Amino acid sequence: MSKKRSIPSPITILMAVIILSAVSTWLLPAGQYAKLEANEKSFVITTEATTTIFPLTQKTLDSLGMLIKVQKFIDGDIRKPISVPGTYSKQKRNPQGFISILQAPVKGIYDSIDVILFVLIIGGFMFVFNETGAMTKGISWLSYTMKGREPLLIAILTTIFSFFAASYGMAEEALVFYPILVPLFLAAGYDLLVPLAIIFGGTSLGGIPAFSNPFSTIIASNAAGINWMDGLTERSLLWVVLTALTIWYILRYAAKIKKDPTASLVYKIDGVVKPLYDININGNITVPKLEGRTKLLLFIYLATFLSMIAGVVFFKWWMLEMSTLFLGSSILIGVIGGINEKILVKEFVKGAESLLSVAFLIGFARGVTVVLNEGHVSDSILFYTANLVQGMSPAIFILALLLFYLIFSLFIQSTSGMAVLTMPIIGALVIIINIPGREIVNSYMYGICIMSFIAPTGLVLPSLAMVNVSMKTWLKFITPLLIIITILCMLALVIGINK
Repeated sequence: MSKKRSIPSPITILMAVIILSAVSTWLLPAGQYAKLEANEKSFVITTEATTTIFPLTQKTLDSLGMLIKVQKFIDGDIRKPISVPGTYSKQKRNPQGFISILQAPVKGIYDSIDVILFVLIIGGFMFVFNETGAMTKGISWLSYTMKGREPLLIAILTTIFSFFAASYGMAEEALVFYPILVPLFLAAGYDLLVPLAIIFGGTSLGGIPAFSNPFSTIIASNAAGINWMDGLTERSLLWVVLTALTIWYILRYAAKIKKDPTASLVYKIDGVVKPLYDININGNITVPKLEGRTKLLLFIYLATFLSMIAGVVFFKWWMLEMSTLFLGSSILIGVIGGINEKILVKEFVKGAESLLSVAFLIGFARGVTVVLNEGHVSDSILFYTANLVQGMSPAIFILALLLFYLIFSLFIQSTSGMAVLTMPIIGALVIIINIPGREIVNSYMYGICIMSFIAPTGLVLPSLAMVNVSMKTWLKFITPLLIIITILCMLALVIGINK
């Protein structure tokens, strides 16, 4: 019997891409654009042989044929050197060999160390907070306190899970809530799809217009060379719309099941399914007590993310300040939560370890860019791709990019891996063809997170296993909502490129 083949790990895939990138430096023509970057007082344009200083004005950008507002540079929305259209020139080849391939991931880690440390500290913060049990206590208290008011509870819980995903990227952590919510909603007369839609649907939904998710929004924006706050208002508005839509969709289905249990898709497709958790039909449940300490911990948790956004908006924070904030919050949560010093350090390190693979993904993916840049072919790829899509309307281009991410997200569900692999080239491309960088980040997030609802490489299969529901039943339930969400995301992208 032949062994079942599995998809290689993301790091293995990225190493293969590094090798292919090195091969391309032997085959593709070498060339480079002049690069423009801004300091506090002026623009600096650098070529292979010269460095020229220009005034930091809109007139300079207009004269270079760059349809970008100068305020984007002043506000720090564009953080990396960008290619100046019409300045591409051929160069001498610099093919990358075996040693360059081995050095690429290491150089990539060097180049991305600020983002990597931020990700590791976020992991430590989450593990320290989870050690207090505050999140589980908070959700449990809310669920059992609102027994008998399930429609309102559905709306609140879906909003909470969506917010957690949009703010910090909640994913696997949500699995712990199935034993709490499945018995509650079954006892109230609903089917297994309702808690599944609230927990898995809510977290998957929140990732689409994520406003401060460090593993998608921030990493992708950083890789594309733009400020992650660019587009925050639009993403926040879309989050409200999509969350409200999803709540309506779940409530509509839940009301139908409450009225007629035989209308359940679980019953129609899977038959009588035995739940994995005990159900207290009589409702004799002890309501968890929400102590003052737990309330304070939940407040600190929320305040940390709001402070990060406020710091970036009003005080121009970046990776150093954001990392410091989460480190300080970890210590504060540990002290208030009464966590033993040894356990605090152990949990923080475990949290960082849990995201070590993400950190390596960021470094390895950056290594791809290192090889292409040192081989002088990254700008050549950019040049020929720009020529290929030059006549394409911005609306067609952005929708084609969404389709690209929808397709490839079936195979790669790592938001950080996809971001750092694709954003450097695509982010540079859109500046040349005059599309806002934020919409490139949005098309990536919309594509990969819409597909996360059904991609077998993501969390859908573990989530279905937690409620003992088949993939066929879930697809029947979620497909109409996904179609509406996709249409709304397409409209948001088209509107966004015309702003």
